[in-house]
Amino acid sequence: MSYCVNCGVELDDTAQACALCNTPVINPNILKKSRAELEKSRKNPPYPVESSEVEDVKRVDMIILLTVVFGSTALICLLLNLFVFSNSRWSLAVMGACAILWVIFVPYLINRKMSPFLAILLDGLIVAVYLYILTFMVDTDKWFWGLGLPIVILSTVVMEGFSFCIRKLPRSILTMGLYFFSAVAVLVTGLEVIIDCYLGGRVSLSWSMLVFTICLIVDITIITLLSRRGLRDAVRRRLHF
Repeated sequence: MSYCVNCGVELDDTAQACALCNTPVINPNILKKSRAELEKSRKNPPYPVESSEVEDVKRVDMIILLTVVFGSTALICLLLNLFVFSNSRWSLAVMGACAILWVIFVPYLINRKMSPFLAILLDGLIVAVYLYILTFMVDTDKWFWGLGLPIVILSTVVMEGFSFCIRKLPRSILTMGLYFFSAVAVLVTGLEVIIDCYLGGRVSLSWSMLVFTICLIVDITIITLLSRRGLRDAVRRRLHF
């Protein structure tokens, strides 16, 4: 004979809930069984007890894989260009792209401690070589010397400067923004100067000044925030950084 734990009413042996207060009826034997099953599952979990990491792919294997993929792609396109689609030198573009991808990924795998300044320099160099290869597709290199190469040099110098700032100077979200917008201002201004010189030899700044002005306003705002501790702390609290 059993009674409701809430109101004390006598319960039928088959009752699932009290007929008076609707309190669920729980059999103590079921609780004991559930506890036993829980202890058993703890001793024999359905998942590995020890955590481990997936074994990293060996760098040598990755280097071989990337070299084979990029090399075979370049070679196949060259053969197709020579014997099938020979109406133009389109394979030069594919071969140059493969070379760029190889230089971007493989040197890092060879030396993961490579200086970012050297990595940026290598990237700029291979892009310049790629653009020069493209000159053989159009039978002229005027655009390369007057436009392509100066843009690559400008972009490389700006990236080197940005990398120097974030590695050697104080670094926070505000200072990172300052370095970024300064780099953008220099880059767009230099781009318009290079384009104007290539097209007509006369520099007439227009759209770049709009971008430069916006970046300058943002830089002045960030410098003001950095120079005033109260403002800086208020911005950090509100933006949660």
